[in-house]
Amino acid sequence: MDFTFSDEQEMLRDTARRFLDDKAGSEVVRRLMESDSGFDEEHWSEIAAQGWQAMTIPEEYGGVGFSFMEQAILMEEMGRSVFPSPYLSSVVLGAELVLEAGSEEQKRSILPAVAAGEVRLAVAQLEPNGRWDASGIEMAATRDGEELVLDGTKSFVIDGHTAHTLIVVARTGMGSSGPDGISLIVVPGDADGVASRRIETMDQTRKMAEVTFTGTRIPATSVLGADVLGADGWLALDRTLTRAVVALAFEQVGGAQQCLDMSVEYAKVRVQFGRPIGSFQAVKHKCADMLVEIEAAKSAAYYAGWAVSVDDADLGVAAALAKSYCSEAYSHAAGESIQIHGGIGFTWEHDAHLFFKRSKADELLFGTPASHRAKLADILGL
Repeated sequence: MDFTFSDEQEMLRDTARRFLDDKAGSEVVRRLMESDSGFDEEHWSEIAAQGWQAMTIPEEYGGVGFSFMEQAILMEEMGRSVFPSPYLSSVVLGAELVLEAGSEEQKRSILPAVAAGEVRLAVAQLEPNGRWDASGIEMAATRDGEELVLDGTKSFVIDGHTAHTLIVVARTGMGSSGPDGISLIVVPGDADGVASRRIETMDQTRKMAEVTFTGTRIPATSVLGADVLGADGWLALDRTLTRAVVALAFEQVGGAQQCLDMSVEYAKVRVQFGRPIGSFQAVKHKCADMLVEIEAAKSAAYYAGWAVSVDDADLGVAAALAKSYCSEAYSHAAGESIQIHGGIGFTWEHDAHLFFKRSKADELLFGTPASHRAKLADILGL
């Protein structure tokens, strides 16, 4: 087990950081927050030219075939700048789900356009019940001849209002409430009966939508990889979500590190009672505690990233550990950053609130820390 990044990976990190520093400063983030789409099409094309969307897609499907760790490095750097982008929805979730569950024909049909940045995907899983487990999937897709008819609502679909293609998680096997009978259905975002509405959330740097399906008819062949409807749909989704959880942990450590860096820099220049506030013991201790937590969070995320890369048998444990710990470390760092900045940290004008909101949203995304600790308990047989 080696957590040392290669020279090529460090070059990727440096290149990504320079791009984000140049293109995604806080003034740009704030502008995109107020837009309906939530991202810049030009940015999307520029990162496509650098191969970001193609990073983990194999060469035979139009990608560059790098490992998960290269994608994770990008997520860490994007977390550092709170970069508004459909990268998580389209690449980390959508493309990986097609790779995991799609047939050879579907991979060759969908992935090259995703790798080129020409098509954006979104995974429509969560429903109004708010459950991330298989029992939370209640939406039905009923068979009618050679078609499937979709009826229901998906909530908090990341970038669902701007996606060209949706991968809808629905029940094609009736009479089941668990993982059996769940299919992954490819649906054009502009199909008849599909209505997307952007919803207001705490973190406006990552847009979400409510997507409603009303009698939406899709060819039965649109089911990802399944010769029999519902075959292993949940298993493929669960494996994809496990990797997405680890990618999100990298984003969290990137954001937490930026909170610490901002706090330390401010503590050096903010003067109270004739001396920098960083010289006061209380502020020193806050920064030191943040450093300890963030370094531990990095260890958890990097271990989980390694486990994904080698498909380690303990990936489930590593992913749950990383999500639970990194979520709380990021939230704590974001909160402490506001405290260290004092009055200015509580204002909308300061960037601290961008990281605080992202940290709280990330804490809930793909399940709370408590839910992932429950997974750990189940894995350990407790």
